[in-house]
Amino acid sequence: MRRYSALLTSAMVFWGLFALSGHAAFGQTLRENNEVLLEQIQRVHGLSEAQTGSIRSIFQASGYIGQGNPAVTRHPMTPEQCREKVGKSGVSYEDTRFESICGAKYMAPLYNPADEKPEAAKACIDQFEFPDIPCTYPVVWVRAREAALICESMGKRLCDAHEWEGACAGALLPPDYRFDLAKGVPPNVAVERMRQASNRFYGEQKTWAYGSHYEKGVCAASSVKTPGCNGGSWTGCGSNTFPSGSFPACRSALGVYDQHGNAAEHMNLPLNEGQMASRGSKELGYTEMKGSWFIFDTYYAHPDWCRWRAPFWHGGRVMDPNSHHNYHLGFRCCKTIKENHSNELSGVGGLQEPPDSSNDPFVADQPGETRVFQHAVNGDRCVVDEDGVAHQADTVTVVGIPFAVDGAEGLNRDP
Repeated sequence: MRRYSALLTSAMVFWGLFALSGHAAFGQTLRENNEVLLEQIQRVHGLSEAQTGSIRSIFQASGYIGQGNPAVTRHPMTPEQCREKVGKSGVSYEDTRFESICGAKYMAPLYNPADEKPEAAKACIDQFEFPDIPCTYPVVWVRAREAALICESMGKRLCDAHEWEGACAGALLPPDYRFDLAKGVPPNVAVERMRQASNRFYGEQKTWAYGSHYEKGVCAASSVKTPGCNGGSWTGCGSNTFPSGSFPACRSALGVYDQHGNAAEHMNLPLNEGQMASRGSKELGYTEMKGSWFIFDTYYAHPDWCRWRAPFWHGGRVMDPNSHHNYHLGFRCCKTIKENHSNELSGVGGLQEPPDSSNDPFVADQPGETRVFQHAVNGDRCVVDEDGVAHQADTVTVVGIPFAVDGAEGLNRDP
């Protein structure tokens, strides 16, 4: 009991010191804060009254969207302190070349520097988390559907997962979705099959936006939770974020900031080509949460390397009115600037989807059957269990991906 009391006292002292040095949300109410924010968004991004009104309607219908609950949020840095820090670093977030390519402020072209220049980009991504304004707190408590609608009001769209990952890793690769693994199974099984295949392929080449290994202090990840925050309640969990761009070194090679720390981000994970936002889909796919959030330097809750794909946490359709929202979850938008008329899907590593195997007697459709995978190395055989995990072989390569090894990847629980 004495030990518990001592720990409780220490925690209260720590939070008290943080509260004294932290900065309360700047207005008295969420609505007041949002009106200031909406005026800033309209001015910086040059929105029309109709566009601003559309975003305002989404905010007001939610009752939660904003920069955190002002009653409990304590930001560790003010916008003024951010501007001072960035100024002293010599960094400028103004980029006329990017603005010319993307047709909007604070967006970065998505391309592959290995064989392309920025002008070849077919899409751009926000350089900062929404509202995509440097030294402004990110918007949180937003559902995936609301994020998609806000992006649309901005003349943009929600990003597909591979676009966010390419922006972080410093090279946009062709779409790598294993749609063949999603056929005929429930969405949660499809997502797990696809993520395992992707994570195994990219897992040997882990990178973060700023380098080849995780580093503390580089990104906005040194804040703290509100004491007693135990699952994400509106009244108990402050959105204790930093202003966007307050850590200039937290930057990818494509010029995109804050993809680690601060706020996690909604993205679109398509389970078929018709759900790809980058191909013009309005239907969209399933929720994919990218990045990490503001306490990761002290609580590394799950992997956050650039091309890592998360479990089906709070999973559901992007356009579900009840999709998940919480105090450390935001988003950023993408924008198509050149229509992509390609009908090819590359698969991981630039390989195409396997051909239709519905009439192939050597390809089993049911779990538990012995299956010879299309394009398997040397025709290796394996048994697929009810979760789509392959056994009885060290490695079976499907379309260039080490698809499954015996046993599943360990998963961390969403905190």
